[in-house]
Amino acid sequence: MAPIKVGIVGYGFSTNCFHLPFILPNPELHVHAFLQRAPAPADPAYKGKKGFGHCTIDFPEVKHYQTAEEFFADPEIELVIICSHSHEELAEAALEAGKHVVVEKPFVNTSAAANRLIKLAKEKGKLLTAFHNRRYDSDCLTLHHLLKHNALGDVLDAEIHFDFPSPSWISGWTKKEYTPGSGMAFGLGTHTIDQALYLFGLPSSVTGFFSSTRGVESDIDDTFMIILRYSGEKKNLVVTVKTAIFTHLKDQLKFFVRGTKGTYLKFGSCPQEARAIANPAKPAVDPNFGAEDERIWGTLTTVDEFDAASQKFDADSKLYIGRYPSLPGSYRSYYENVVDAIHRRAEINVKAETARDGLRVIELARESHEKGCSVPWS
Repeated sequence: MAPIKVGIVGYGFSTNCFHLPFILPNPELHVHAFLQRAPAPADPAYKGKKGFGHCTIDFPEVKHYQTAEEFFADPEIELVIICSHSHEELAEAALEAGKHVVVEKPFVNTSAAANRLIKLAKEKGKLLTAFHNRRYDSDCLTLHHLLKHNALGDVLDAEIHFDFPSPSWISGWTKKEYTPGSGMAFGLGTHTIDQALYLFGLPSSVTGFFSSTRGVESDIDDTFMIILRYSGEKKNLVVTVKTAIFTHLKDQLKFFVRGTKGTYLKFGSCPQEARAIANPAKPAVDPNFGAEDERIWGTLTTVDEFDAASQKFDADSKLYIGRYPSLPGSYRSYYENVVDAIHRRAEINVKAETARDGLRVIELARESHEKGCSVPWS
């Protein structure tokens, strides 16, 4: 079977660091075209405004389009990956042109826009998904494994963090008025909200708190806390999703999860992002690409022994405690699943409907923040 021909919209940070390293090693994907509005430069040393070069220099054998009309009209492109702004408009154009579509996060700006695209994808019979690659972080995969094997028992309390000290990109956030798509809940929270939905499912109510702590009076958040409450068999579960920009830690807190049989506490980040940034647009083929340093493996504490190799019995607490080995992170698995879904060998893992639900969480959290109360899921 011939590889799926891929067309990528944009040639900046996202394309070079979050997509190409994990597309290029896949023999079932072939990068066929780029949509990059800048003309091909005469200088082969051209690096562009943000330090990334030009697709015609880095990938001279790949087609280069400067207009969306020409790009989407290419009949050979089967899968479009949107790594540029205007997600909604570009995704719609791709679907109308009969292409499968991967959209960078945040998927779109509103759940209503997401519903419209989901409907269009179904009408066209095409795959539509969002790039929620953080499901494939080492720590998230490890926690999913622990939950699947009931290591923690019934989970009662889970904190999911994506804290980022002094992020440089918020220096331009000077506007006062909030509009959907702006702020840290969209910038980083879409990742951790997706992790919460992936690990624990839809909540029954949402409570939100949003702050501007960067020295600017603004409704655009740089810090937030979203609390998800559940019902039915999970009525005692509370999941908190948080991001802060003042966070003075060597290794940032990622997960703190407590259940009836154990606790998982994890600091430190999956290494895939840093390794991809250090080697942009290079295939992530090192077998240890997603392997964490043992120093940041999470601590697993359980009432009963779960893993004899990593846990030891603590006589004082009468608990089994140890650094549980993190599973390797694997962003490559995201695109492996996309290929499988296109070929109808598997269901898509990151469903567009779940990406929409993540947007709805932000909308309800904003409503909660404005009203000063929890709001039911709707």
